[in-house]
Amino acid sequence: MDKRIYPQPIETISSPEAVTRKGFNDAKKAVEALKTVYERNTAFLRDAFAQVSSTGASNHRYRAFYPEISVSTSSFAQIDTRLAFGHVPSPGTYSATVTRPDLFENYLTEQLDLIIRNHGVEVTVAESEVPIPLHFAFTKDTYVEASIPDQLKRPLRDLFDVPDLSAMDDDIVNGTHESTPGEPMPLAPFTAPRMDYSLHRLSHYTATAAEHFQNFVLFTNYQFYIDEFCAFAREMMAGGGGGYDCFVEPGNIVTRAGEAPPETALQRLPQMPAYHLKKGDHSGITMVNIGVGPSNAKTITDHIAVLRPHAWLMLGHCAGLRHTQALGDYVLAHAYVREDHVLDDDLPVWVPLPALAEVQVALQEAVAEITGLSGYELKRIMRTGTVATIDNRNWELRDQRGPVQRLSQSRAIALDMESATIAANGYRFRVPYGTLLCVSDKPLHGELKLPGMATDFYKRQVAQHLKIGIRAVEKLAAMPPERLHSRKLRSFSETAFQ
Repeated sequence: MDKRIYPQPIETISSPEAVTRKGFNDAKKAVEALKTVYERNTAFLRDAFAQVSSTGASNHRYRAFYPEISVSTSSFAQIDTRLAFGHVPSPGTYSATVTRPDLFENYLTEQLDLIIRNHGVEVTVAESEVPIPLHFAFTKDTYVEASIPDQLKRPLRDLFDVPDLSAMDDDIVNGTHESTPGEPMPLAPFTAPRMDYSLHRLSHYTATAAEHFQNFVLFTNYQFYIDEFCAFAREMMAGGGGGYDCFVEPGNIVTRAGEAPPETALQRLPQMPAYHLKKGDHSGITMVNIGVGPSNAKTITDHIAVLRPHAWLMLGHCAGLRHTQALGDYVLAHAYVREDHVLDDDLPVWVPLPALAEVQVALQEAVAEITGLSGYELKRIMRTGTVATIDNRNWELRDQRGPVQRLSQSRAIALDMESATIAANGYRFRVPYGTLLCVSDKPLHGELKLPGMATDFYKRQVAQHLKIGIRAVEKLAAMPPERLHSRKLRSFSETAFQ
């Protein structure tokens, strides 16, 4: 005989009082309304969870919904054709669920203001029909299940909505989303649940909170660059900031301008530690050590993309493929051969990745300014060309005829394991991208890194390479966002939000 005790059916579903839809002609007021709905609804879930945890009550289901922003227009807009975003492609109704409007306040205000001005319509704030998963109602890392008392006789998902991975796809940004008849078209590239998922994963992978990330991101595949970035950031803080407000290290350890760095540090670094040289308007620099390999490169850019950065750049080491290159030379990528395979299902390899003029110019000018070389002389130490990215670190130990032939046919001048992945996800997520690599070995020509050579090379080149990256970022940050975000990255039918 089955002696198991089955819980009684849920008696009621409790939710906050429904929010009345309201239109706004002022973007700031619309964002304030989004914040009010979001804060109320997430507080409702947190309070309900606290009650369930303390009393063990399990006869109610608790549900609250994400806020939603929508816009309707009956005519095509007469917009500035130079703009890559800030307008809907055709008449109709468009909507987006919203999370963390406190974190995305500046972004949302800018995007909504463009829509209001370009279309001459108001935007509407309401509650969506998408429930907020309990886990995402907690803005800090909280292991929800660990707080449930032993006396609770129901599974957590009986009482609260939990993350549903089937609702966290990239269909919109991949261009494969199809709205059903009568359903609003997407207003933003990501849904709220997809963004929440990434916001929580960022903290896990980088050991820093999402609010610390800046709009300009440097990726590297060597700790030496991080060490140099930390030294630079601490020097800036000690000297009063130099235009930056603070420096944040893994563990959310903050050094403010004019302060000495704290004596404590995170004892165990995460998989991809992030460091943030912050400015109040988020125009500072975030640097992430992604380690080696395309899997890490895809993982971290999948998540940083929801923050809608203005640009990300890859700074790292590569194998030089031409006999005319020397160790320490720079490679400015203007095309990529993709043999990393991690994005094959999301972005077919036949899709070209265009070089972005604004980024290319900023990188080349930065190399010239830091090295003191220009024009024809700059070609002595920097070559522009195709970078190949591969997923096999020891490719040279296999029969070389296949890969070498492909590298030669593609006119590749350098090979690494991350750059094409970073660029491809930048293209996919409409984030301006660029790559500047430094030749650290030449496997096809028998020039491998020996211990002594490596030490001298790192001491000489890493500091200069990082300075070039920082200078390039400063140049990009000086551009208006509408100039930096290229129309090259926009498809036939795009979301209005950047």
